[in-house]
Amino acid sequence: MIDHVRDLASVREATERLLDAAASLDNAALAEPSRLPGWTRGHVLAHIARNADALVNVLQGRPMYADAATRDADIERDAARPLDVQLADVRESGERFQAVGAEPADWERTVELRNGVTDRAARIPFRRWVEVALHHVDLGVGYELTHLPDEFVLREIDFLADRWSGRTEVPPVTLRLGYDDASPSWRTGGDKGDPVVLGGTGAELLGWLSGRGDKGAHLAVLTGDHLPELPPL
Repeated sequence: MIDHVRDLASVREATERLLDAAASLDNAALAEPSRLPGWTRGHVLAHIARNADALVNVLQGRPMYADAATRDADIERDAARPLDVQLADVRESGERFQAVGAEPADWERTVELRNGVTDRAARIPFRRWVEVALHHVDLGVGYELTHLPDEFVLREIDFLADRWSGRTEVPPVTLRLGYDDASPSWRTGGDKGDPVVLGGTGAELLGWLSGRGDKGAHLAVLTGDHLPELPPL
């Protein structure tokens, strides 16, 4: 069951972890490449800040972004700012998100995100948690998939397994948190092709689903002859 109040608290904790880690950088390190192709660490922090404001828009019934070009331009505009400005922006935009999240609202209502995607308002705090936690990993400052809270890992595996379900370019895949039939499992992919069963740790499963870390290279292929490649998220 989604608990948006609890998720808002988790977002706050994740934001503080990220800010503490990013505070160890300097302006030169901020301009270095992140783990996301084509983005510096400054791009990542700018995106985290602008995403908070975008999700405020969602919760208040406005378009998430004016359009894709504006979203990209805003990130590019903010990427080169000094570290102190970046940190203040991440903190202040995060507080704006928390403030809107604390307002009385119908959390069962349907809200619209980008590209026509809809969801329950109650799931927006978890979506924000995903942005903060995974992009913390993308900064490349020592925070890895293995450091993510277990609850987060399991919920994000569930979310991404559902996201990849029905994709015809992905074969039928069973993901096991472990290596035997009794392990917790998820189904994903399409219904064409030879079935694949993958087993491993939560971090390894999440790495494959999200295209991060070693992208599932250490998962055990329990059924099938190879690790399927997923399209970009």
